[in-house]
Amino acid sequence: MKLLVTGGAGFMGSYFVKYVLRQKPEWEVITLDKLTYAGDTSKLDQALEDPRHTFIEGDITDGQHMEEIVSHYSVDVIVNFAAETHVDNSIEEADPFIRTNITGVHTLLEIANKYGIRMLQISTDEVYGSIEEGYSDERAAFRPNNPYSASKASADLLCRAYYQTYGVDVVRTHSCNIFGPYQHEEKFIPKCVRHILKGEHLQLHGDGLNVREWLYVEDHARAVLLVLEESEAGDVYNIGSYDELTNREMEIKILERMGKDPSWIQYTEDRQGNDRRYGLDSSKVRDLGWEPQISFEEGLTRAVNWYAERLNPKR
Repeated sequence: MKLLVTGGAGFMGSYFVKYVLRQKPEWEVITLDKLTYAGDTSKLDQALEDPRHTFIEGDITDGQHMEEIVSHYSVDVIVNFAAETHVDNSIEEADPFIRTNITGVHTLLEIANKYGIRMLQISTDEVYGSIEEGYSDERAAFRPNNPYSASKASADLLCRAYYQTYGVDVVRTHSCNIFGPYQHEEKFIPKCVRHILKGEHLQLHGDGLNVREWLYVEDHARAVLLVLEESEAGDVYNIGSYDELTNREMEIKILERMGKDPSWIQYTEDRQGNDRRYGLDSSKVRDLGWEPQISFEEGLTRAVNWYAERLNPKR
């Protein structure tokens, strides 16, 4: 099996690349990444030395280059992690999100159709929009509320269309908030740790009661590989933990792990496009035999300790 993992030098993609190489000694992995501000080959660490792994710098919107790679390496499956993902950035400037998250996915679907290969698209719980209670299953309507989630929903619909119209073997996953070491510093946990290390208050938007569901990154990689192996063309799987916390609860847990109290929290104006709550029904992927192996509390301790060591200005 030859996998092309696009966005493989990013946070989630790099974990998946390394997990596949550990679990599948007979598989080969070609990692492609544009190496934007959020991509870094150091995240691939030992994979770079593995003879079964090849790294290529490239952009999924470059159809000619992508086709050359698929043809040259006789790729069997494309797993697309490549995406612009930060909601605040999408509100400031949506263009990069449209290019990568929509046009890039269209480019990959065209190639998958032409070469008759499988594609797995990594998406997000944000496409379902905010829900006050209950959980969104894979049949729930899309109600995106910011440019990021709208771009991901658009890609989802393109995947559905290419399956329905052309019979492309495309599968989609929607995941909750994924966390762990190696995230970019703009993300929630490393951003909080950095502020604490600098002696700065943590900013909490609105009333701090927005709810998010959290899953450790290694468990996400395990779920994606399982879906890749067990799914059928056109399938959709939600990947969630049911570990829900308000943003205030999350900041308090981070502060506790760094020996601080809630007085470090400072309320600020709410963000634009800040959905109240996401919740995924992940029973379908659990029916395949998957469930998280790393508890939220253990995963958060690992992540906070990792960032505290690497972001400490006194190092």
